Amino acid sequence: MNYHKRCWLSLLLFLPFLAGCVPMFAIGTAAGTGAYISEDRRTSGMFIEDEGIELKSARRINQQFGDKVHINITSYNRMVLLTGEAPSETIKTDIGKLVMGVDNVRRIFNEIAIAGNTSLASRSNDTLLTSKVKARFLAERKFQINHIKIVTENEVVYLLGVVTRQEGDSAAQIASSTSGVKKVVKVFEYLN
Repeated sequence: MNYHKRCWLSLLLFLPFLAGCVPMFAIGTAAGTGAYISEDRRTSGMFIEDEGIELKSARRINQQFGDKVHINITSYNRMVLLTGEAPSETIKTDIGKLVMGVDNVRRIFNEIAIAGNTSLASRSNDTLLTSKVKARFLAERKFQINHIKIVTENEVVYLLGVVTRQEGDSAAQIASSTSGVKKVVKVFEYLN
């Protein structure tokens, strides 16, 4: 295999792992998380609190349900989005209650599907879709990319953030017109 083909193959293999790195490049920083936080509309304390909510929630879910479920927890401004799969409505409800019991959680958006756990291929496709949406956000330049967090589950794109209505509408329009996206769900808090 020639050098160029190996480079492209390597890039394609590592692309899913780079999905979370786009905002760091987008704001042009070598300082890392500190600069990312400084550009966020949340306070640094809120940013850290959201990280804590995600970690505590994941630990509680894992302790109670283990690998019976596949759950993603995304906290933004203490509003928690739950996505993934659970085998029954009862378990879905129990997970929502479990997470609501975590300190400082204001609200839960329980979007867990009643289904078997998705495959690695499906999850990789979701990571690729997230990367495509982020790339389109960067190309369009209609808002600052780190004001919106993107979560993709089973080809459904969830958009979270503290935004103006115009930013939220622009983000939803760009995401919904991205190839491979089935649906867009807005989980925004609006500034105006």
